[in-house]
Amino acid sequence: MLMDQITSSDEQELGRKLFNCMSDLYPICRSITGKGVRDTLLRLNEVVPLTVHEIPSGTEVFDWKVPNEWNIRDAWIKDAQGNRVIDFQKSNLHVLNYSVPFHGRMSLSKLRNHLFALPEQPDCIPYRTSYYQENWGFCLSQNQLDELADGEYEVCIDSTLKPGFLTYGEVFVAGNSEDEILVSSHVCHPSLANDNLSGMVIAAYLARYLQTQPVRYSYRFLFIPATIGSITWLALNEEKVSKIKHGLVLACLGDSGYMTYKRSRQGNCLIDRAVIQVLKQQGDFEIFDFSPYGYDERQYCSPGFNLPVGRLSRTPHGRFPEYHTSADNLGFVSPEQLSGSLTTCLEIFDIIENDRTYLNQNPKCEPLLSKYDLYQTIGGSEEVPRFQMALLWVLNFSDSKFTLLDIAEKSGLKFQDIALAAEALRHHGLLKDLSD
Repeated sequence: MLMDQITSSDEQELGRKLFNCMSDLYPICRSITGKGVRDTLLRLNEVVPLTVHEIPSGTEVFDWKVPNEWNIRDAWIKDAQGNRVIDFQKSNLHVLNYSVPFHGRMSLSKLRNHLFALPEQPDCIPYRTSYYQENWGFCLSQNQLDELADGEYEVCIDSTLKPGFLTYGEVFVAGNSEDEILVSSHVCHPSLANDNLSGMVIAAYLARYLQTQPVRYSYRFLFIPATIGSITWLALNEEKVSKIKHGLVLACLGDSGYMTYKRSRQGNCLIDRAVIQVLKQQGDFEIFDFSPYGYDERQYCSPGFNLPVGRLSRTPHGRFPEYHTSADNLGFVSPEQLSGSLTTCLEIFDIIENDRTYLNQNPKCEPLLSKYDLYQTIGGSEEVPRFQMALLWVLNFSDSKFTLLDIAEKSGLKFQDIALAAEALRHHGLLKDLSD
């Protein structure tokens, strides 16, 4: 089992590593293209070696084209005294992401057409983008906007938008089978901790850990810009798509909320069932049916592919007030929640790795389990211990028609208990593995 070697002290140390990695990545100004993405992948490469792909601007990917590459060096608004009243160096959220270069002077009334604020959250800077329609602008808190006096302002956005590349990273962990589990996270947001950084650092450390384990499936990790990244990967890798048997999109996994899951378009495939089986054992959780809105799961689940890919989060996008604002900072996430999310992923993969079909080799009545040292020798207790109950369930339903996950769902027992019972019974010759 993938979790067997991880202790509680390991989880604490893992949480610190995840948070420290997020802290290093947090200041970088990322977008769907450009230096910010490359710098981010370079840092993730220190966690797990990854392959970087560069796709030229203008490349046709289904109905889309890879956009021009955007980079930014500086941006500011200066008042009449030359003071920077809005400063990109203080927060990279201050610039409308993908703003075209601009330098000029204008009145506040004219400048307002290029300013974005959140009146309902007056202390927060919003995150706004203009990827596919050329524009320029600044984001600021409502309090900052209210403090701007009438008069003339000097405005500068020192950026470039020109032909270049879309950059994404990929890690492939080879297993015993060519069948793959896809793990996808987006790398295109600037300084946003929960929505963006949590998913990518968890994915990187998952890949690092799985490289050290004997695995049945192969794992493909994608670190891509949202939407255009998954569209580009799918368009350029159609020959690989048929190998993807299960998948997760990871996002918003560092906050204090309970776990939530958005089903794949298929609705009840193995990844959907495995996630629900794990979350049921954790307490509070919430399941959403698939919808064609959200993160990259909507591309993987588009009807032309219909891959079995769901999305795992804590509080999902749009349902926490910090979402896409400067309040989604490092103080909004915690090492404990990050490590908890990562171990949840491993528990899900454990089910997929170990879900097998067995045939009872002694199906006529129960075998005398005490003869195999598998049953308590003193009877009469009102409660059958959990492991012994798992033995009985596995024996009864191992008739070649039910998998271990089927049995776990029927019994209400943890999959791990069912899998351990099955292995013990197989070891004693009471079960035959039909999966291979």
